[in-house]
Amino acid sequence: MFSPTPLELEALYLSLKVAFWSVLITLPVGLLFAWILARKKFYGHALLNSIVHLPLVLPPVVIGFFLLSLLKRHGPVGEFLHDAFGLTVAFTWQGAAIASAVMAFPLMVRAIRLSIENVDTGLEAAARTLGASPFRVFYSITLPLISPGILAGVILAFARSLGEFGATITFVSNIPGETRTLPLAIFSLLQTPSGDAGALRLVVLSIVLALAALLVSEYLAVRAKHRIEG
Repeated sequence: MFSPTPLELEALYLSLKVAFWSVLITLPVGLLFAWILARKKFYGHALLNSIVHLPLVLPPVVIGFFLLSLLKRHGPVGEFLHDAFGLTVAFTWQGAAIASAVMAFPLMVRAIRLSIENVDTGLEAAARTLGASPFRVFYSITLPLISPGILAGVILAFARSLGEFGATITFVSNIPGETRTLPLAIFSLLQTPSGDAGALRLVVLSIVLALAALLVSEYLAVRAKHRIEG
């Protein structure tokens, strides 16, 4: 019978917390960028699209090093955060959430953007001719229609955050109880004599969590689609 150890529970809890905050950080920014990329045409559109998708093609270690250089205690942004607000994110679980958010960002933007591009703009135009404000059009028409894409993006980003390793270990290291998420815990066990059994248990747990996230994403997307179609 599976009985998780305190270390396994600690890694699981930390992974879920990091993934939750990662999605919370990513969602509003991802929604904004998805709308801009889907609806606006401007000089530099291709460049912005490429920058948004860079985390998909760059080695995660590169992203982690960039975040560390930017947000460390004496980095250009990290020093400002510390001096102005007393915040330190490098080598903390908050930093792990930021790293996971950056790596998951392209997946969320892509899912939401595809949904926005599939919305019938005639419905929005009709609402505007009836006097609806841009915000009301977005809230009452666009947002419900793209909800399947938002749900898919949220779950994909959550699952991606659960599996983040390279950027996390580079930016916030592998600190027990602070930044050691499930992937980092697996890595640590593999470096330990007789740690294979524990690593295997965490691998199975990671697979179950990822599979559950994908199944939930598909289920919610189908339900939302059926609700929209009536």
